[in-house]
Order: sequence, then C-alpha cells, then structure tokens
Amino acid sequence: MSKLVLTEEETMLADMARGFLDGAAPVSAFRKMRDAGETHDAKLWKEMADMGWAGVLVPEEAGGSDMGFAAANVIAQEMGKTLVMSPFLSTAVIAATALRQVSDARAQEALARIASGDVTYALAVDEGIKHNPDAVAMEARADGNGFRLTGNKTFVVDGAMADRLLLLARTAEGLTLFDIPADRAGITRTKSNMIDARDAAKIDFADVEATGEDVLGQVDSAMAILKPALNAGQAALAAEMAGLAAGAFGMTVGYLKERKQFGTEIGRFQALQHRAAHLWCETEVTASAILNAGRMLDSDPENAELAVSLAKAKATATATLAVQEGVQMHGGIGMTDAYDMGFYMKRARVGAEWLGDYSYHAERVAALRGF
Repeated sequence: MSKLVLTEEETMLADMARGFLDGAAPVSAFRKMRDAGETHDAKLWKEMADMGWAGVLVPEEAGGSDMGFAAANVIAQEMGKTLVMSPFLSTAVIAATALRQVSDARAQEALARIASGDVTYALAVDEGIKHNPDAVAMEARADGNGFRLTGNKTFVVDGAMADRLLLLARTAEGLTLFDIPADRAGITRTKSNMIDARDAAKIDFADVEATGEDVLGQVDSAMAILKPALNAGQAALAAEMAGLAAGAFGMTVGYLKERKQFGTEIGRFQALQHRAAHLWCETEVTASAILNAGRMLDSDPENAELAVSLAKAKATATATLAVQEGVQMHGGIGMTDAYDMGFYMKRARVGAEWLGDYSYHAERVAALRGF
C-alpha cells in the first residue's frame, strides 16, 4: 500500500488550487455571495473548467483531464478551506462518475459537456430527512416505451441551479436512474435556504415524461451506476469537510496568536495550546483517511466502500470538533455574523447530513467489518 502522504504531483495540484482559490474564491467572496443571495458563480465555474477541474474525472477522449479520485479529493479539500460555492461535487464528481459507468455515445457527450463547464447536474435521491437510497418510493410508472415520474425529492444540493438531474426512482422490479433536464414539463423546483447559504431545492415531479433514452444504465439496475457515484461523492465531500476543518483550525490559531489577555497573547496559555494540538492531530488523521479513500477509489473501486465511509465519518467528527473549538476559542466574537468562523460551523453542519451522516457511515463501517 502506498504511503498516506501526498505525492509530488498531488502536492503541486494542491498548491496550484490554493493559489487560485485564495485569489478567486476567498471567504470574503463567499460572504459577498451570501449577502447578495447568490449561490452560483458561473464565471468561477468556467475558470475551474478551463483549468481541468470540471473534467477531473472525465476521460481524456471526452475532453477531460482524468486526474482520478485522489486528485478530485485534493481539489475538494482546498475548496473546503475557503468555503467555495460551486457545483464541483454534484457535477464534476457525482455526475461524472455515474456517466463514466456507461459507454454509449449519449453519456460520452454528457461527459464532454461537464468537462467544458457547459452543463451542471444535481443528484435527486433522498425523499426523507436522512440519506437512504434504498428507501426511495418515487414511482417511475411504465408508459408505452417510456415512463411517467411522480413523487418528490428533498435536500437536492445544487438543485435550484442545475441544468440536469440524476434522478433515482422505483420501477417495476427495482430502482432506475434517470438523467433528465431540470426544466422538463411537470418538474417544480422550490429553492431552500440552507443554513450555509448554498443552493439546495425540494423538487416535485407531477407525471413527468421520461423516455428510454433518459435511463442511465439499465432499467431496475440503478445501483450499478449510482453506487460508484455515491462513493466518489462521499469521499470528495469528506475531503471538503477535512479542508473546512483545516481552514477553521488555521483561522483559530491565527486568532490565538493575535488576541491578548492580561497583556499576553492567549495562544501562550497552556490549556489553549493543548486544545489546539489535539485539533491539529485530528486534522492530520482525517487527512490520512481522505487520502486512503482516494487511493482505494483509484486502485480498487469495488472494495472502496469501507475506506469511503471511514473517511466521511471521520471528517464529519473532525469538522464538528474544529468549528466548535474555533467558536469557543474565539470567545464572544466567534458567535457573531461579523466574524467568519460561523460560516464554517454552518457548512460543517450541512456537510454532516449530506450523503449520509455520521451514524449512517459508522453503521456501514461496522457492517463491512463484520460487526
């Protein structure tokens, strides 16, 4: 097994990403978008596409950079540090991974459009308060050579701005995945105001027409396509949360070095040093789990589920610790909207729920280990 440290190429990618994002998407840019009620920066996404990020998992023959899952996690982690708002996870990771499981010309064309930044996707799976693809009840009723879709989806991240939807519905003998335009007749999207100011939507489907060409993969066999995409998305989300934790930690350490009490920087107080040291250790362990998940997805995707769930569970716990410690060590200012730490806490809370919370992934880890 390769060592759980960044390769030279991954280090260069991280440095390049950090250099770009510090200038193009700092936390101050997030604040401006939040205040303006904006959830998508089309210009920023196009710049990311031009750098190959939108096509990070798209094969080169479809116009992508095909850097792999570990590289996608590196980019996601750097995005997390400054709370970048983009369709990277939904489109470049989840949708691209699903589409690359299919070899037909339609899928290849869709991948090419993702790589160029010309199309965005959202994943419409969950219907209840928790992530549970197996519990999908939305009906795809057979209608001639096609289907009629009826039901609703909740917590569809990027769902209000996406051009297309990856939709999971129940057909006669199982689950089927559809790739449909988000503005098709019968679809109603209601934008949700998530606490972290990112785009999400509740989507209702009223007798929506779907043809056989809208089916991604085979009818009644959605998980063959969706499972790899979910694993990739969960790993990249874990990476984003690890970056979030690192960003919150860096902000907290900076404050400890500046804030004075009784004429002394509070970072000199041993109790706070111990708490900061503990948090640093947790961020390093989490970074190793993220690297392992990326390595497994690249080298042995069929057996990557354990590594992915371990990474998501660990990243959730570490991000929660990082933002709680950050708020507490900032004192009263940490609870105000005037300071950026609250943004990290809100993003950590949303990330903890999306694509499976801590309990979901802890239970999956336990099951995969035979407990």
